[in-house]
Amino acid sequence: MLTTLNRREFLGTTATIAATTSLLAPAVASAAPENTQPFRICLNTSTIRDCPYKGNKLDILGAIEVSSKAGYAGIEPWIGEIDNYVKSGGTLSDLRKRIADAGLQVESAIGFAAFLAEDEAERKRGLEEARRCMGLVREIGGERLAAPPVGVTDKTGLDPYQLADRYRALCELGQAEGVLPQLELWGFSKTLARLGEVAFIGVEAAHPSACFLLDVYHIFKGGSSFEGLAMFAGSRMHNFHVNDYPATPARDSINDAHRVYPGDGIAPLGMIFRTLRDAGYRGAVSLELFNRDYWKQDALEVARTGFNKTKSAIEHAFANS
Repeated sequence: MLTTLNRREFLGTTATIAATTSLLAPAVASAAPENTQPFRICLNTSTIRDCPYKGNKLDILGAIEVSSKAGYAGIEPWIGEIDNYVKSGGTLSDLRKRIADAGLQVESAIGFAAFLAEDEAERKRGLEEARRCMGLVREIGGERLAAPPVGVTDKTGLDPYQLADRYRALCELGQAEGVLPQLELWGFSKTLARLGEVAFIGVEAAHPSACFLLDVYHIFKGGSSFEGLAMFAGSRMHNFHVNDYPATPARDSINDAHRVYPGDGIAPLGMIFRTLRDAGYRGAVSLELFNRDYWKQDALEVARTGFNKTKSAIEHAFANS
């Protein structure tokens, strides 16, 4: 995406990024915390989406129960699940109470608003959908919503400054609604697939609410180096998607369904967790998987396995640091 800039623009933007320390991490890492596990562990409900539970198809109420029983501190539902709950007669106030009574925090929610769309009418509809999603998240006790590059995943050569302006507009909407839109990296997309693209748009949006939602699998899929995580300030991230990926298939053919439990693949999770910690990150790590083999298993078994493997990977990362 940066190839659309000429040399002078690129150098000027690089200077802007280097000077904007509120969005990017300081050069000197913060001291390691005494607690060897500085992150909260959250369950993204995609991990158990099609798993059976108590002989039934899992819904959001089942996901809440499973998340709590498996030991998670938070839950990250999908907007579609909340919509289905309401359509079936449930109320948002009751859902909020059920989540709180289960001892869970709504760390984030996954929505798909086309706020970056090139077409003005589509973009306007995207912002309205974002407003609707933010209202749902707020009503169930959440404060953050994923903001992926919906609508531009198949497009190249887009003006990054325009994309930054569109993200700023979303941030302004989020400020009014009381929900933070987290600019999300999607490794398979032709736009916002790399860490540098996400950082650029976040910096140039120049909004106090600008923040990032990154993901182990998507960083790998998009081709960025994990060392680039050190450039992101921990204060500008609130939720981080954790998972692992196998040695095969290769990067160009791997997809979401190949994600595996943390520690069961080849991702440098130790380095990733230490980098996040040293950048000052103290948010949630949300287990997000789409593994079809796991979906054939009992939801509670999958959730517990995922929690234990995530916890073990974090503890192993900090064991000698």
